[in-house]
Amino acid sequence: MFRAKRRTVVSVAAVGTVLLAAALVVTLIQGSEKASGVTYIDGNTSQMVYAVGHRPLAPDVTATSLTGTPLRLSSYRGKVVVVNFWGSWCDPCRGEAPALAVLSEQYRSHGVSFLGDDVGDTPTNALAFTKSVGIAYPSMNDASYTIVQDFDKVVPVGYTPTTVVIDRTGHIAGLVIGAVTYQTMTTMLHDVAASL
Repeated sequence: MFRAKRRTVVSVAAVGTVLLAAALVVTLIQGSEKASGVTYIDGNTSQMVYAVGHRPLAPDVTATSLTGTPLRLSSYRGKVVVVNFWGSWCDPCRGEAPALAVLSEQYRSHGVSFLGDDVGDTPTNALAFTKSVGIAYPSMNDASYTIVQDFDKVVPVGYTPTTVVIDRTGHIAGLVIGAVTYQTMTTMLHDVAASL
């Protein structure tokens, strides 16, 4: 009987220690979020918004669109820009594309521009895909991942799809690693627009 009580006390103490450690980890994570100026949307660490003053400068990339038109990211200065890294070969990219098409139309009148970065793809395949889902905004041709590498020096964009939101001053204000949803993007765009 004494051994049973002792085991119970030891088990309760172990559980208490684990709970205390978990609480400490949560507190440290929340503290580091505030210190780093990063807020996670709905607690999801793959969906983040950077606070003003903690936003890294987006690289000023120059590229050619899928249709052969020269594009320069700095020409979008003064607008909020959503840059989506995608490929027609990517299943999650295919899944998020209809939401991005709708969002680009809805936010155009609010000074938000959308721009794609088509990675590891051919212009023929990419254009056929954008036409099939109704995407009207331009995409950069990034078959060799050069633009991905430029952005990856600043924020983690090595996973496809990834979506970056750039504020009106050219700083990265938000990031979604993985497929976006309509709700996530409206939350992020609202936060970015409200912070300026």
